[in-house]
Amino acid sequence: MNNQSPASILERQSRAFLRDGPPDLTQRRATLKRLAHAVKANADDLAEAVRADFGHRSRHETLMAEIFPVIAAVRHARFHLWRWMRPRLVWPGLELAPSRGRIVQQPLGVVGVVSPWNYPVQLALAPLVAALAAGNRVMIKPSELTPRTAEALADMLGGLFPEEDVAVVQGGPEVGAAFCRLPFDHLLFTGSTPVGRKVLAATAENLTPTTLELGGKSPCVIAPAADLAEAAASIAAGKLMNAGQTCIAPDYVLLPAGSSQQFVQHFVGAVTKLYPTLLDNADYTSVINGQHYARLAQLIEEAKQGGAKIVAIDPANENPPPQSRKLPPTLIVDPGENLAVMREEIFGPVLPVVGYETFEAALDFVNARPRPLALYYFGPEDQNLQKLLARTHSGGVTVNETLSHFIAENLPFGGIGPSGMGAYHGEAGFRAFSHAKPVLLQSRLNSRILLHPPYGKVTEAILRFLLRG
Repeated sequence: MNNQSPASILERQSRAFLRDGPPDLTQRRATLKRLAHAVKANADDLAEAVRADFGHRSRHETLMAEIFPVIAAVRHARFHLWRWMRPRLVWPGLELAPSRGRIVQQPLGVVGVVSPWNYPVQLALAPLVAALAAGNRVMIKPSELTPRTAEALADMLGGLFPEEDVAVVQGGPEVGAAFCRLPFDHLLFTGSTPVGRKVLAATAENLTPTTLELGGKSPCVIAPAADLAEAAASIAAGKLMNAGQTCIAPDYVLLPAGSSQQFVQHFVGAVTKLYPTLLDNADYTSVINGQHYARLAQLIEEAKQGGAKIVAIDPANENPPPQSRKLPPTLIVDPGENLAVMREEIFGPVLPVVGYETFEAALDFVNARPRPLALYYFGPEDQNLQKLLARTHSGGVTVNETLSHFIAENLPFGGIGPSGMGAYHGEAGFRAFSHAKPVLLQSRLNSRILLHPPYGKVTEAILRFLLRG
């Protein structure tokens, strides 16, 4: 699909958008339906491509975390699209009576999507769903770290859409950098915060509106009254999905001082139930490549040298070799705040556990760090929860579970501050890729003429009315 240069594809898509105008409701619903059918038909091929790129990725995780969210997004958009597209009537105000106002949702034009390696299907296609629902043309730049998945996406979308509607651009970092400098009408980037800064600098050259879905260190705050066993089980499942290579994965745990040992016991038990073995377990995913594996191993080693307690969970005592990239789930208990594992986003099956003396201290700990993409709270829905919601900032929150807010199409998904800007999913995605165009319709009775020169007593009277308290 990418025989032409990205710039020439963008030019073709822009011309086609201007030539054809925005698609109507029927066309958009039909386009989304075709996409959903194609994703279903190619689900096994896509899962196999992801597995090959990772070395091993659980097929069930791919179907749950990559295929299902795309199908759900299409289903939600097709059902609600008529309401999202409908012009909204507004009253311009007494001062402009008897004019009428409306807000019209207009497609932007051509949307660029830069997708990452950790969920290479879902994070390419979910933005595509939102952009198509809004009536746009789309260009996608998948990660070069998952080349088989990128090729599978290109083949599937190439057989579904003409290149002037949807195009996949493949290539390495230099292609990605050039892609971000193109004058799109909107760009959505999903990836790390350091790369996100570079993307924003690139899009600034053309003043391209940009949505950044980044990451950060998403905390799990366990309240004093929480059920520790239930919290540990939920955190284990959320953390180890895709071997922790999830932008909203729990990154560290804050729990009442003195309860770390009990939490460790519950967590080890939960992991053992989830993954009785690791090395040949089809449900346990590999770290994406040797570089990331080595980075995670270094985080653990530094914490060990720094005096933290290391709990490596290897239920069958297999001691998976590094070449398998099956890193055992690892708890790091009471790490120093200066350690890299407490400063950097982990993005792997490694979980620091930190105690707090008071719930207020836990909130202070969260607020002393960059605002995360997600925050998880475990405990009763009481004053502690209300304090946490009011006094901490994060992209999203799930209470007494992990990851779940991501798949709720009625909830916008996005970051705040260093964890991102803008949001999509559901109606929020439609709005992100649309221009809310204000339209004022002046009636034949035009009160504005009363404010035309020459000014006099009538003007003075009207101004007194307009400037009233």
